[in-house]
Amino acid sequence: MDISNKKHFLTVKDYSVSQETFDLYYDETLDMLITHPQPSLENLGKYYESEDYISHTDNKRSLFEKLYHFIKSIALKNKLNLINSLQPNKGRILDIGAGTGDFLSVAKNNGWKTIGVEPSDRAKAIAKNKGVSFVEETSELENHSFDVISMWHVLEHVPDLDKQIKELKRLLKPTGTLIIAVPNFKSFDAKHYGKFWAAFDVPIHFWHFSKTAIQLLFESEEMKLEKVLPMKFDSFYVSLLSEKYKSGKMNFISAFLTGLQSNWKAKENFEYSSHIYILKNK
Repeated sequence: MDISNKKHFLTVKDYSVSQETFDLYYDETLDMLITHPQPSLENLGKYYESEDYISHTDNKRSLFEKLYHFIKSIALKNKLNLINSLQPNKGRILDIGAGTGDFLSVAKNNGWKTIGVEPSDRAKAIAKNKGVSFVEETSELENHSFDVISMWHVLEHVPDLDKQIKELKRLLKPTGTLIIAVPNFKSFDAKHYGKFWAAFDVPIHFWHFSKTAIQLLFESEEMKLEKVLPMKFDSFYVSLLSEKYKSGKMNFISAFLTGLQSNWKAKENFEYSSHIYILKNK
Protein backbone atom coordinates (compact mmCIF):
# COMPACT_ATOMS: atom_id res chain seq x y z
CA MET A 1 0.00 0.00 0.00
CA ASP A 2 1.29 3.44 -0.99
CA ILE A 3 2.26 5.54 2.05
CA SER A 4 3.46 8.61 0.11
CA ASN A 5 0.32 10.56 0.99
CA LYS A 6 -0.01 9.18 4.53
CA LYS A 7 0.90 10.99 7.73
CA HIS A 8 3.62 9.57 9.97
CA PHE A 9 2.03 8.36 13.20
CA LEU A 10 4.68 6.63 15.31
CA THR A 11 8.04 4.82 15.19
CA VAL A 12 7.89 1.40 16.86
CA LYS A 13 10.47 -1.27 17.68
CA ASP A 14 10.30 -5.01 17.12
CA TYR A 15 10.96 -6.07 20.72
CA SER A 16 10.39 -9.78 20.11
CA VAL A 17 12.96 -10.77 17.50
CA SER A 18 14.98 -8.31 15.45
CA GLN A 19 15.09 -5.14 17.59
CA GLU A 20 14.62 -3.21 14.31
CA THR A 21 12.45 -0.10 14.13
CA PHE A 22 9.48 0.41 11.83
CA ASP A 23 7.21 3.36 11.09
CA LEU A 24 3.44 3.50 11.34
CA TYR A 25 1.59 5.71 8.86
CA TYR A 26 -1.99 6.88 9.25
CA ASP A 27 -4.51 6.32 6.46
CA GLU A 28 -7.10 9.02 7.07
CA THR A 29 -9.62 7.64 4.57
CA LEU A 30 -9.79 4.20 6.22
CA ASP A 31 -8.86 5.32 9.76
CA MET A 32 -6.12 2.72 10.09
CA LEU A 33 -2.34 2.47 10.49
CA ILE A 34 0.11 0.86 8.06
CA THR A 35 3.47 -0.64 9.01
CA HIS A 36 6.40 0.52 6.86
CA PRO A 37 8.53 -0.99 5.55
CA GLN A 38 6.73 -4.30 5.32
CA PRO A 39 9.00 -7.36 5.06
CA SER A 40 8.95 -9.38 1.85
CA LEU A 41 7.33 -12.81 1.90
CA GLU A 42 10.82 -14.33 1.62
CA ASN A 43 12.01 -12.54 4.78
CA LEU A 44 8.78 -12.59 6.78
CA GLY A 45 9.40 -15.96 8.43
CA LYS A 46 12.42 -14.79 10.42
CA TYR A 47 10.27 -12.30 12.35
CA TYR A 48 8.23 -15.19 13.76
CA GLU A 49 11.30 -17.09 14.97
CA SER A 50 10.86 -16.61 18.69
CA GLU A 51 10.22 -19.09 21.47
CA ASP A 52 8.10 -16.36 23.00
CA TYR A 53 5.63 -16.34 20.08
CA ILE A 54 3.07 -17.94 22.30
CA SER A 55 0.29 -18.68 19.80
CA HIS A 56 2.60 -21.10 17.95
CA THR A 57 3.41 -23.22 21.00
CA ASP A 58 1.67 -24.92 23.91
CA ASN A 59 4.46 -23.99 26.32
CA LYS A 60 3.65 -23.45 29.98
CA ARG A 61 7.16 -22.62 31.18
CA SER A 62 6.49 -19.40 33.06
CA LEU A 63 3.74 -17.83 35.14
CA PHE A 64 2.91 -15.63 32.15
CA GLU A 65 2.50 -18.61 29.81
CA LYS A 66 0.41 -20.50 32.39
CA LEU A 67 -1.79 -17.44 32.82
CA TYR A 68 -2.12 -17.10 29.05
CA HIS A 69 -3.32 -20.69 28.65
CA PHE A 70 -5.74 -20.37 31.56
CA ILE A 71 -7.32 -17.31 29.98
CA LYS A 72 -7.28 -19.02 26.58
CA SER A 73 -9.36 -21.90 27.98
CA ILE A 74 -12.03 -19.40 29.04
CA ALA A 75 -11.81 -17.61 25.68
CA LEU A 76 -12.27 -20.90 23.81
CA LYS A 77 -15.57 -21.53 25.60
CA ASN A 78 -16.68 -18.00 24.76
CA LYS A 79 -15.73 -18.46 21.09
CA LEU A 80 -17.66 -21.73 20.90
CA ASN A 81 -20.72 -20.14 22.49
CA LEU A 82 -20.44 -17.30 19.99
CA ILE A 83 -20.38 -19.47 16.85
CA ASN A 84 -23.21 -21.62 18.20
CA SER A 85 -25.32 -18.53 18.83
CA LEU A 86 -24.63 -17.16 15.35
CA GLN A 87 -25.12 -20.47 13.50
CA PRO A 88 -27.28 -22.82 15.63
CA ASN A 89 -27.30 -25.46 12.87
CA LYS A 90 -23.73 -26.70 13.04
CA GLY A 91 -22.08 -26.90 9.63
CA ARG A 92 -18.63 -26.27 8.21
CA ILE A 93 -16.15 -23.92 9.80
CA LEU A 94 -12.85 -22.66 8.42
CA ASP A 95 -10.29 -21.15 10.78
CA ILE A 96 -7.57 -19.17 9.00
CA GLY A 97 -4.41 -18.88 11.05
CA ALA A 98 -5.46 -21.80 13.23
CA GLY A 99 -2.24 -21.86 15.29
CA THR A 100 -2.01 -24.93 17.51
CA GLY A 101 -5.60 -25.85 16.69
CA ASP A 102 -7.35 -25.37 20.03
CA PHE A 103 -10.35 -23.50 18.63
CA LEU A 104 -10.98 -26.03 15.86
CA SER A 105 -10.49 -28.91 18.30
CA VAL A 106 -13.17 -27.48 20.60
CA ALA A 107 -15.50 -26.82 17.65
CA LYS A 108 -14.98 -30.33 16.24
CA ASN A 109 -15.78 -31.92 19.59
CA ASN A 110 -18.98 -29.86 19.62
CA GLY A 111 -20.17 -31.27 16.29
CA TRP A 112 -18.75 -28.84 13.73
CA LYS A 113 -17.03 -30.00 10.54
CA THR A 114 -13.69 -28.22 10.74
CA ILE A 115 -10.76 -27.30 8.52
CA GLY A 116 -7.82 -25.02 9.19
CA VAL A 117 -5.11 -23.07 7.43
CA GLU A 118 -1.82 -22.39 9.23
CA PRO A 119 1.52 -21.34 7.69
CA SER A 120 3.64 -22.36 10.69
CA ASP A 121 4.77 -25.98 10.40
CA ARG A 122 5.55 -26.08 14.12
CA ALA A 123 2.07 -24.91 15.15
CA LYS A 124 0.41 -27.13 12.55
CA ALA A 125 2.21 -30.24 13.85
CA ILE A 126 0.89 -29.57 17.35
CA ALA A 127 -2.62 -29.06 15.97
CA LYS A 128 -2.58 -32.27 13.93
CA ASN A 129 -1.85 -34.21 17.11
CA LYS A 130 -5.17 -32.85 18.39
CA GLY A 131 -7.00 -34.26 15.36
CA VAL A 132 -7.25 -30.99 13.43
CA SER A 133 -7.32 -31.20 9.61
CA PHE A 134 -5.65 -28.65 7.33
CA VAL A 135 -5.35 -27.49 3.74
CA GLU A 136 -2.20 -25.75 2.55
CA GLU A 137 -4.02 -22.87 0.84
CA THR A 138 -7.61 -21.62 0.82
CA SER A 139 -7.45 -21.72 -3.01
CA GLU A 140 -7.96 -25.50 -2.64
CA LEU A 141 -11.43 -24.92 -1.18
CA GLU A 142 -14.66 -24.61 -3.14
CA ASN A 143 -16.73 -21.44 -3.52
CA HIS A 144 -19.37 -20.57 -0.90
CA SER A 145 -18.71 -23.69 1.16
CA PHE A 146 -18.46 -22.48 4.76
CA ASP A 147 -21.09 -21.55 7.32
CA VAL A 148 -18.50 -19.83 9.52
CA ILE A 149 -15.05 -18.45 8.71
CA SER A 150 -12.94 -17.18 11.59
CA MET A 151 -9.71 -15.24 11.80
CA TRP A 152 -8.70 -14.79 15.44
CA HIS A 153 -6.00 -12.11 15.49
CA VAL A 154 -4.88 -13.03 11.98
CA LEU A 155 -6.10 -10.35 9.54
CA GLU A 156 -3.42 -7.93 10.78
CA HIS A 157 -0.77 -10.50 9.67
CA VAL A 158 -1.98 -10.77 6.06
CA PRO A 159 0.32 -9.09 3.50
CA ASP A 160 -2.32 -8.61 0.77
CA LEU A 161 -5.37 -7.28 2.54
CA ASP A 162 -7.60 -6.75 -0.53
CA LYS A 163 -6.87 -10.23 -1.87
CA GLN A 164 -7.66 -11.82 1.52
CA ILE A 165 -11.01 -10.04 1.85
CA LYS A 166 -12.01 -11.13 -1.67
CA GLU A 167 -11.07 -14.71 -0.76
CA LEU A 168 -13.20 -14.60 2.39
CA LYS A 169 -16.14 -13.41 0.29
CA ARG A 170 -15.58 -16.28 -2.16
CA LEU A 171 -15.50 -18.97 0.52
CA LEU A 172 -18.40 -17.84 2.70
CA LYS A 173 -21.89 -19.18 2.09
CA PRO A 174 -24.50 -16.50 1.23
CA THR A 175 -26.03 -17.05 4.68
CA GLY A 176 -22.69 -17.60 6.42
CA THR A 177 -20.95 -15.63 9.15
CA LEU A 178 -17.48 -14.14 9.11
CA ILE A 179 -15.74 -13.55 12.45
CA ILE A 180 -12.71 -11.25 12.55
CA ALA A 181 -10.81 -10.45 15.76
CA VAL A 182 -8.10 -7.76 15.69
CA PRO A 183 -6.39 -5.33 18.08
CA ASN A 184 -7.68 -1.77 18.28
CA PHE A 185 -5.07 1.01 18.10
CA LYS A 186 -7.64 3.50 19.41
CA SER A 187 -7.98 1.78 22.81
CA PHE A 188 -6.86 3.33 26.08
CA ASP A 189 -4.03 0.83 26.55
CA ALA A 190 -2.71 1.60 23.05
CA LYS A 191 -2.61 5.31 23.83
CA HIS A 192 -1.20 4.70 27.32
CA TYR A 193 1.76 2.62 26.15
CA GLY A 194 2.34 4.37 22.83
CA LYS A 195 5.45 3.01 21.09
CA PHE A 196 5.65 0.23 23.71
CA TRP A 197 2.14 -1.09 23.02
CA ALA A 198 2.67 -4.80 22.41
CA ALA A 199 -0.21 -5.18 19.96
CA PHE A 200 1.58 -3.04 17.37
CA ASP A 201 3.83 -6.14 17.06
CA VAL A 202 5.81 -4.83 14.09
CA PRO A 203 6.59 -5.94 11.48
CA ILE A 204 4.38 -9.06 11.56
CA HIS A 205 1.34 -6.83 12.08
CA PHE A 206 1.08 -5.13 8.70
CA TRP A 207 -2.15 -3.28 9.52
CA HIS A 208 -3.68 -1.69 12.62
CA PHE A 209 -7.46 -1.41 12.45
CA SER A 210 -10.22 0.73 13.86
CA LYS A 211 -13.94 -0.06 13.78
CA THR A 212 -14.30 2.32 10.83
CA ALA A 213 -11.52 0.56 8.90
CA ILE A 214 -13.12 -2.88 9.24
CA GLN A 215 -16.51 -1.57 8.17
CA LEU A 216 -15.15 0.23 5.09
CA LEU A 217 -12.80 -2.55 3.98
CA PHE A 218 -15.53 -5.18 3.98
CA GLU A 219 -18.19 -2.90 2.51
CA SER A 220 -16.05 -2.85 -0.64
CA GLU A 221 -16.87 -6.57 -1.02
CA GLU A 222 -20.58 -6.18 -0.25
CA MET A 223 -20.25 -7.42 3.31
CA LYS A 224 -22.07 -5.79 6.21
CA LEU A 225 -20.70 -5.28 9.70
CA GLU A 226 -23.50 -6.53 11.94
CA LYS A 227 -21.98 -6.45 15.40
CA VAL A 228 -18.84 -5.47 17.32
CA LEU A 229 -17.97 -7.33 20.52
CA PRO A 230 -15.26 -6.58 23.12
CA MET A 231 -12.33 -8.85 23.97
CA LYS A 232 -11.89 -7.74 27.56
CA PHE A 233 -9.08 -10.13 28.48
CA ASP A 234 -6.84 -8.66 25.79
CA SER A 235 -6.24 -5.41 27.65
CA PHE A 236 -4.58 -7.34 30.50
CA TYR A 237 -2.51 -9.63 28.28
CA VAL A 238 -1.32 -6.77 26.04
CA SER A 239 -0.59 -4.55 29.04
CA LEU A 240 1.62 -7.26 30.58
CA LEU A 241 3.70 -7.52 27.42
CA SER A 242 3.77 -3.74 27.05
CA GLU A 243 5.13 -3.38 30.58
CA LYS A 244 7.92 -5.80 29.64
CA TYR A 245 8.79 -3.80 26.52
CA LYS A 246 8.71 -0.54 28.46
CA SER A 247 10.67 -1.49 31.58
CA GLY A 248 12.27 -4.85 30.83
CA LYS A 249 10.08 -6.70 33.31
CA MET A 250 6.44 -7.67 33.68
CA ASN A 251 4.86 -5.45 36.26
CA PHE A 252 1.71 -7.46 37.01
CA ILE A 253 0.12 -4.83 39.23
CA SER A 254 0.65 -1.95 36.83
CA ALA A 255 -0.49 -4.07 33.88
CA PHE A 256 -3.62 -5.19 35.72
CA LEU A 257 -4.53 -1.62 36.64
CA THR A 258 -3.95 -0.40 33.08
CA GLY A 259 -6.03 -3.24 31.66
CA LEU A 260 -8.79 -2.47 34.14
CA GLN A 261 -8.72 1.21 33.26
CA SER A 262 -8.78 0.42 29.54
CA ASN A 263 -11.93 -1.70 29.90
CA TRP A 264 -13.52 0.94 32.12
CA LYS A 265 -12.86 3.70 29.58
CA ALA A 266 -14.19 1.46 26.82
CA LYS A 267 -17.57 1.29 28.58
CA GLU A 268 -18.01 4.90 27.47
CA ASN A 269 -16.47 4.98 23.99
CA PHE A 270 -16.45 1.25 23.05
CA GLU A 271 -12.75 1.31 22.18
CA TYR A 272 -11.58 -1.95 23.74
CA SER A 273 -8.04 -3.32 23.39
CA SER A 274 -9.35 -5.80 20.79
CA HIS A 275 -12.68 -6.30 19.09
CA ILE A 276 -14.55 -9.19 17.49
CA TYR A 277 -16.34 -8.18 14.28
CA ILE A 278 -19.34 -10.16 13.04
CA LEU A 279 -19.86 -9.74 9.30
CA LYS A 280 -22.46 -11.10 6.87
CA ASN A 281 -23.05 -10.96 3.15
CA LYS A 282 -25.36 -8.13 2.09
